[in-house]
Amino acid sequence: MSDLAAVLDIVGGRWALLIVERLLDGPQRYGDLQRDLGVPASVLATRLRELEAAGVLSRLPLRHNTRAYALTDRGLALREAITALGRWAQSTGLDVKGP
Repeated sequence: MSDLAAVLDIVGGRWALLIVERLLDGPQRYGDLQRDLGVPASVLATRLRELEAAGVLSRLPLRHNTRAYALTDRGLALREAITALGRWAQSTGLDVKGP
């Protein structure tokens, strides 16, 4: 498997990079991620589990049996790639309509 294929196995699923991008701003609760991104609950739960298993994010316990999600060092290392993808979209005139 190539390096790119390995990366896409982790962050290539629909919504995965958008979740990572949102977490670049800091830890977020599940409900906040769902509301801000508009991602279906079942998809969000799946992507969060996958990203956690890949070491991209971790769950942080909060009060009242709630949790937040935060990027690990591995997840934070995606910042440059996400920024580059945004620049590519702008430079190519990509028609951005949302996820």
